[in-house]
Amino acid sequence: MTSSARNGSFVARVRRTLSMLALLGVTAALAVPAASARPTEVIVLPGASSAESIASGRGATFYAGDLVLGDIFRGNLQRGTAELFIDAPAGRMALGIKFDGSRGLLFVAGGGLGQGYVYDASTGATVATYQFAAAGTGFINDVTVTRDGAWFTDSLQAQLYFVPVGASGSPGPFETLTLSGPAADTSGDFNLNGIAATPNGKTLIVAHSANGQLYTVDPGDGTSALIAGVSVPSVDGIVLKGNRLWAVQNFLNQVASIRLSGDLSSGTVEDVITSDLFQVPTTAALFGSRLAVVNAKFDTGFPPTADQYEVVVVDR
Repeated sequence: MTSSARNGSFVARVRRTLSMLALLGVTAALAVPAASARPTEVIVLPGASSAESIASGRGATFYAGDLVLGDIFRGNLQRGTAELFIDAPAGRMALGIKFDGSRGLLFVAGGGLGQGYVYDASTGATVATYQFAAAGTGFINDVTVTRDGAWFTDSLQAQLYFVPVGASGSPGPFETLTLSGPAADTSGDFNLNGIAATPNGKTLIVAHSANGQLYTVDPGDGTSALIAGVSVPSVDGIVLKGNRLWAVQNFLNQVASIRLSGDLSSGTVEDVITSDLFQVPTTAALFGSRLAVVNAKFDTGFPPTADQYEVVVVDR
């Protein structure tokens, strides 16, 4: 398949997915708990052509990705500012992003290019590039970090990709984990999306956009199980801290706050965070009592065509 044909197929797939998620958002709006009004503030990503991802760094630092260009912005929640940090080489994308503070690395998912990137979080230099799947056959959507390395999701294939990081702090060759059980469902246009890991790295939690569900995954053998009692239509990125999980629901313009059981087998949506400033938010990062949520603005089309992209900070 030619590059133009692959790109056309990718854009068509994304547009179908956005239409599906918009419909799910409308039909599910009455099925969630009453929303709470929250105070907000806005941090503009200056010069961004698009936005999709955000990650917390050290202190008040955050990193946000330009979906289409692959650039990375670095900002500060206390100062309410952001600036271009990594001017990515042409041909890259930036979806999910995570900061590995123990090693000073940034892991970035490369979307429809099938790639993943590792950057030096101090200098912005590229440390490693991975081709997880052929362009057009995989969609590398999000990433989480454990003490052993980083896990990436693929929205088109029932697979996770693991990049080990050795004692020296250098990323090694990636490994592919084939999933089984309910998380392996690839019947939708977009399937696996957000991902988080428990502190010991022994359990992963993945969000499934097409099913509107959360699943646990055993990183050892790829088996998965439903987190019962939780319905999150239009789910995108997720954030985990202790037994509390926040699930961004993009076309619903909200973030579900979920309390998980101790064994992660079930959960309850206890609150829904909304803001008039949300415009198809996709991912979030946790900063103490606040959530920093990035607006992707997919309601303007794909690629999105908004004049400005920003981070909306809300109380959690």
